[in-house]
Amino acid sequence: MAKLVYALNQSLDGYVDHMKFQPDPVLFRHFTEDVRSLAGNIYGRRMYEVMRYWDEDQPEWGEAERNYALVWRAMPKWVVSRSLGSVGPNATLVADDLGATVRRLKTTLEGVIEVAGTLLARSLTELGLVDEYRMYLHPVILGSGKPYFAGPRPRLRLVADERIGEDVIRLTYVPA
Repeated sequence: MAKLVYALNQSLDGYVDHMKFQPDPVLFRHFTEDVRSLAGNIYGRRMYEVMRYWDEDQPEWGEAERNYALVWRAMPKWVVSRSLGSVGPNATLVADDLGATVRRLKTTLEGVIEVAGTLLARSLTELGLVDEYRMYLHPVILGSGKPYFAGPRPRLRLVADERIGEDVIRLTYVPA
């Protein structure tokens, strides 16, 4: 049975904005290995559109970016959207019955399925389907934006912490 993990970068004041801070080389390698290990990823529409950047090689990429793109492209993806008509390679569109789809994925797959997108994570939290929350804390204060928790703030219990690279701490929580 797969574990559903909500994992995103966030500022110290609790906001997510992937354009405001970038991973250092150590954290970028961590994310490449993380994606390589996943059973898949469930994206909300907006986050999927951001991540589609990795579908086509860019001339300015170095070896690290090319490696990440290869593992991202190979990973199965499910995209939750009622507005998209289609999705890219190795992706499946989920337009209806999010709860049933995620329950089926959790029972048929092994390993970790990551959730990306604050609104999607809110829906899955409300359905009681998120097994773990991973917060990658960056030493940045944004002051506003999308909060990591876009809805209910479940009672959580810290189960792990890890420093990654020079400045980032990953906190891992499970529902209490």
